[in-house]
Amino acid sequence: MGALVSFGFFCVLIIGVIWVFLHFVPLGLWISALAANVHVSIVTLVGMRMRRVPPAKIILPLIKANKAGLSVQVNQLEAHYLAGGNVDKVVDALIAAHRAQIPLPFERSAAIDLAGRDVLEAVQMSVNPKVIETPVVSAVAKNGIELKIKARVTVRANIDRLVGGAGEPTIIARVGEGIVTTVGSSESHNDVLANPDDISKTVLGKGLDAGTAFEILSIDIADVDVGRNIGAELQTDQAEADKRIAQAKAEERRAMAVAKEQEMKAYTQEMEAKVVEAQAEVPHAMAEALKSGKLGVMDYYNLNNVQADTDMRNAISTAGINDKMRPTQPVK
Repeated sequence: MGALVSFGFFCVLIIGVIWVFLHFVPLGLWISALAANVHVSIVTLVGMRMRRVPPAKIILPLIKANKAGLSVQVNQLEAHYLAGGNVDKVVDALIAAHRAQIPLPFERSAAIDLAGRDVLEAVQMSVNPKVIETPVVSAVAKNGIELKIKARVTVRANIDRLVGGAGEPTIIARVGEGIVTTVGSSESHNDVLANPDDISKTVLGKGLDAGTAFEILSIDIADVDVGRNIGAELQTDQAEADKRIAQAKAEERRAMAVAKEQEMKAYTQEMEAKVVEAQAEVPHAMAEALKSGKLGVMDYYNLNNVQADTDMRNAISTAGINDKMRPTQPVK
């Protein structure tokens, strides 16, 4: 019974050792590499395990690159994986570039991948250009008519400028700016409608792909629509603004006139009050003059006669004016 237990323990130990050995030494992957004529030592595979690099993610792309006729080393692929890159996509991009006869070294492909760009898509775009459709761009000609323009930009990826080059949003923004500038320099919107290809030629000649990751092949105007009469609306708004300014100034002048009139009324009332006050002092002054002998009785009597004569003349003149204004009665 003890011998049987010892034999079972020995078998389990052997199985465990074999499992650990196969885990650290992927014999199946090593045999696949040998069958593909890719020379990778067992020590290299074990070292990958120790560096926590899955051997399959290195060996399988290496076999693919070797079959495609590319000269790629194990250390290059492992270093790119440890740097956080996508080894399989880089190898696929190298194969696609090699088939399309596009010069693409491994270092540049790895740099493009580490920069966050899809290197395989970039190679495919170099072979098959991509069409970017801009949003509707609103531009106004010199005669004030708005045009709404949509363009299609055909671009090809520039491998040499993928690292550090601007992306699609920059291309769209530059094309939109060129459309606005070209339409804005046109005398009439009819000129743009008659020759929309002039926009493409003018914008394409500005070198809008400078500093970007793309090469612009063509700019085609897809649609042109006539919008609002911006010039007329601006003139209307200006006229309305001028009208409001004139009304405000007129209201200001009216308010100043009313204030002046109120001021004059107050001044007149003040002067009238002073006259009444002065007239109220006349009898007192005359009485004082009589007491002091500065005014004689005859002088006072003559002054009253003059005042009475003046009142009589005023009454006669007023009665004459009233008679002229009174309508005549018909004789019965």
